[in-house]
Amino acid sequence: MRLEFIEARDLPDAWFQCVYRILEVGREYVIQRGSFEGQKRLEFDYITVHIKHPEVRPLIPDIPPGLGIPNPVADGYLEEYIPYLMTSAKKEGEDYTYGQYLEKQIDEVIRMYKDDGHNTNQAYMTVGEPAALFLKDPPCLRGIDTRIRDGKLHFMVYFRSWDLWNGFPANLGAIQLLKEYMASSIGVEDGEIIASSKGLHIYDYAWELARLRTMKEGTTARGKGNED
Repeated sequence: MRLEFIEARDLPDAWFQCVYRILEVGREYVIQRGSFEGQKRLEFDYITVHIKHPEVRPLIPDIPPGLGIPNPVADGYLEEYIPYLMTSAKKEGEDYTYGQYLEKQIDEVIRMYKDDGHNTNQAYMTVGEPAALFLKDPPCLRGIDTRIRDGKLHFMVYFRSWDLWNGFPANLGAIQLLKEYMASSIGVEDGEIIASSKGLHIYDYAWELARLRTMKEGTTARGKGNED
């Protein structure tokens, strides 16, 4: 297992650094179960990303126009995504939304900090339940831990599996908006994000896009039997 740590200024910087790094050290394998079964992923064994100023705009990646590739997150998408993250409303065909797990917990964490004080380790919001393991596609986001330090609300986020090219910037952008809402409701300042995953990956359809964005000509991906 190779553990990676990235320290980033803001969300676009975190995304770019992760894309650049995964082309250097990611493990290549064929998906046997899960999204895009039978295709390939390039994946970190485990990564932690420390984002010091996630509030800096823009929240989505900055793609130079000259590269000729689309932004992984379309303009306006974060605003459309927020209800999925914060409310229990489900669209037709959805097995779950993150909001069905988080909606009541968001309100309780805000109440907890306002009424009981900031010095607690209990303000953790869980996504999923044991039965979720039997879904065809269980939730990828599994938890948002919170902490108030020095008058700021910080998030610690864990994803069991995470699409780096599209999901990472969209998820973290929406999670940042949630954090800003909760900080304002509690009456504290907005803080940092520490995100971690044992499954942050890029699908093979996006490998060439990743090379174009980072201007890297190839990868040094690790496969089975080729480990540090």
